[in-house]
Amino acid sequence: MTIRMRHTKSHRNKRRSHHGLKETALSACEKCGELKLSHVVCENCGAYKKRSVLDVLKKLTKKQKKQKQKELKEQEGGSQKEMSMEELSQK
Repeated sequence: MTIRMRHTKSHRNKRRSHHGLKETALSACEKCGELKLSHVVCENCGAYKKRSVLDVLKKLTKKQKKQKQKELKEQEGGSQKEMSMEELSQK
């Protein structure tokens, strides 16, 4: 018969020392300034490396599109002229 070893708190805690959660690395979007994951398209403006990749307005309702356009215009400084829906979807 073998002798059973004790499992102390310190032994258990040493074993679990690498189980802790790590903080996610967030970076600011270069176009709109919102926080986003690195190497991922911004969910707010649809930009990746200062280029528009996704059409964020495509899946929104008419009311939500107007609100989103207003937000994007304010974030970009409002210096650009107002664009139509077709121009935004092509961009």
